[in-house]
Amino acid sequence: MSDPRTTPSIFTRGAVDLGALRSAAPAPARPAATTPAGGQPVPGGAAPGAVAVIDVTEATFQTEVLERSMTTPVVLDFWAEWCQPCKQLSPLLERLAAEGGGSWVLAKIDVDANQRLAQMFRVQSIPTVYAVIGGQMAPGFAGLQPESQIRQWIGAVLQAGGVTVEETEDPRLTEADEALITGDLDAAEQAYRKILAESPADASAEAGLAHVSLARRVAGVNPAQVLADAQASPDDVAAQLLAADVEVLSGQADLAYTRLVDLVRRTAGDDRETIRKHLLSLFTVAGPDDPAVGSARRALANALF
Repeated sequence: MSDPRTTPSIFTRGAVDLGALRSAAPAPARPAATTPAGGQPVPGGAAPGAVAVIDVTEATFQTEVLERSMTTPVVLDFWAEWCQPCKQLSPLLERLAAEGGGSWVLAKIDVDANQRLAQMFRVQSIPTVYAVIGGQMAPGFAGLQPESQIRQWIGAVLQAGGVTVEETEDPRLTEADEALITGDLDAAEQAYRKILAESPADASAEAGLAHVSLARRVAGVNPAQVLADAQASPDDVAAQLLAADVEVLSGQADLAYTRLVDLVRRTAGDDRETIRKHLLSLFTVAGPDDPAVGSARRALANALF
């Protein structure tokens, strides 16, 4: 993820004069704001009950955005009541702000009621989102974006603001994983596919979907009998694939990888390709960071070439 302080943005066409938004008049009282439920300590050192979401006007911009940004990154959400994409993006940003527990603040700006602010920030379409860090502008994005990308952008904003935030579990993955654990494979598959539709490179969702396929393949089998059948028929591709599945689920993935790499060496043509694809699916279950996967990938490459 690019550093929001250096990523090119519309602001490279001309600086936005934030100083023009400062007011010498006494700052009005801050409007009511949402706070994290339970008043628990939050990541990044924010105090319990820290502000998460505020409504900002030109009159409150200096206090609520510029001054606040000196200690806490502020994300600006330019929206309007008539904007349909805003009705999808704003609730998402509000939820993420609440999850952040005060590590950053969402400042909502109604462009119809605050046209001068919209003009000064060169808002050409809505929704438009920017950040203010230490009194300085950071680039953002326009339009509705996938949640995964928004989370990455917010992470970069926090990093630029010097905020250390513990990674939180993606609730979508939590729901999918729970369905997998309870054996509701159809619900798990649907949940993982939904995540991948929104975030095609999500490795955790890919692993979950591969695990669903694995669970379906071994449903109702007798593990001991499967392994015995594979031992009795070393060249039976189907028996070896099923035995590898059983080994992975029993925590013996290294044995499964060795089994299938050896089988690749003894086969050719369509059988070899079937085994290769099956082995790759088992790698996906484990995830790319598993050391055993790295070793097995090298062994597979040697067997193929």
